[in-house]
Amino acid sequence: MTQFTNEDRKRLRRELIEAGHDYFTRFGFDRTRVSDVTSEVGIGTSTFYQFFDSKEALYLTVLLSERERLFETLESAMVAAETPREEAEMILRTTLGEVRTNPLIRRLFVGGEIRRLESQLDGATYEGDLTSEQFESPTTFKRVLQQPDEWVEHDEVWIDDPDVVRGLMRSVLFVTQARNTPIIPDDSYEAIEEALIETIVAGLFTTEENTDRSTTHD
Repeated sequence: MTQFTNEDRKRLRRELIEAGHDYFTRFGFDRTRVSDVTSEVGIGTSTFYQFFDSKEALYLTVLLSERERLFETLESAMVAAETPREEAEMILRTTLGEVRTNPLIRRLFVGGEIRRLESQLDGATYEGDLTSEQFESPTTFKRVLQQPDEWVEHDEVWIDDPDVVRGLMRSVLFVTQARNTPIIPDDSYEAIEEALIETIVAGLFTTEENTDRSTTHD
């Protein structure tokens, strides 16, 4: 077994994750081989298993990294929102845009990749003992989507359960599956997505206009 220094191990693990990210994005899980990833990094296939138990373990790590990046993107986007309606619109536009343009995010939140992996991971844990079940749980959205709790608390939305509001916003992501299909031809998808965002935001809130949060909560 090849011995590495701690620095080498950190570097190689990072490079394996980066290479895995590239291959999983371009080819998906099934068409990516461990040998593809290790060749990119310049190590033997057997050495891969000093860092990850399986290809599934690497894939889960890559998906977790993408989820964290999405959450950071959402947190940054929320800074520009001044009213609850703007927050909701920003959340929908950001997540829909990510699902449309990022294959890994699409497979994570729409394609059900974690459910497929769960049976193969056999209860293994990764990155701070986070199980595959916890990784996929809708409560993971609560970390950054805290706004629905405030909307409900201040009677800004007609739904009285913030988890239902979060579920509604997450379920909208599935509309992207209909893009470029007989249901929604590609040339009309953009207008339909825009109308969907506007309809949800207009219907979700109890008033036509919402004042700036800082003013409302003073």
